[in-house]
Amino acid sequence: MENQEKRRYTPAGKGSPRRDDHRKKFERRGDMDPGFAENLLEGRNAVTEALSAGRTIDKVYLAEGDTDRALARLAAMAKQAGAVVVETDRRKLDQMSATGAHQGIIAVVAAHSYAEMDDIFARAEEKREAPLIVICDELSDPHNLGAIIRTAECAGAHGVIIPKRRSVGLTAVVGKASAGALEYMPVVRVANITNAIKELKERGVWVCGTAADGDTNLYKADLKNAAAIVIGNEGDGMSRLVADSCDFKVSIPMKGAISSLNASAAAAILLYEAVRQRL
Repeated sequence: MENQEKRRYTPAGKGSPRRDDHRKKFERRGDMDPGFAENLLEGRNAVTEALSAGRTIDKVYLAEGDTDRALARLAAMAKQAGAVVVETDRRKLDQMSATGAHQGIIAVVAAHSYAEMDDIFARAEEKREAPLIVICDELSDPHNLGAIIRTAECAGAHGVIIPKRRSVGLTAVVGKASAGALEYMPVVRVANITNAIKELKERGVWVCGTAADGDTNLYKADLKNAAAIVIGNEGDGMSRLVADSCDFKVSIPMKGAISSLNASAAAAILLYEAVRQRL
């Protein structure tokens, strides 16, 4: 592992590299998430007005084969605003629709606006602390993401990073599971997690992955300095590219018959080990 003396976190204004523009999935059917309907906008006028007003939209579903000029214009507007645009079978739109009048388009609106990467570092600098960041690699359960945001806020972390695709966004269920923490915790949505990790490294942050076969015991890992903790997908763990991008991977000692922890429980253990080390 690279000597930590060679990578130091430098607060803004003291030589920290910057990225000029860091732009701002829930793939499953709406009935998979009890609060999903609270985040839906149906119909062309509703989606047009939301985009025009600058509302944060996670995803837009378009009926396959119905891309007339008006829908094509809406799709272009949504992409420009940073939303994921997906063409899907009209029957799926009918299943998602609460009104039965979706007009070939349904948008999934975020329950909270997303932050920028700089907001995380500004928060750490304001507190005069080394950044502590949680990276969620393709989490699909909104309750897990909400619980992680809640724990991150309670532990004094400075931000959470999620990917734009193959991940739950900031739905109403995430907001509820966070118990209000979403109002205080910056959540950054990025196009590519490995690129985000690269940026964090350039800004002096050490990236720690979590894996059952991790090469470092959790209680021997150094989390006192600027650190980002990667929590993998509920079923498959970290993706290969993300795992390869980590500086080191830690394992949590397991003494029972079950060999893995819930994603939010694992995040809590790592976050509070970081808290303990920073006391």
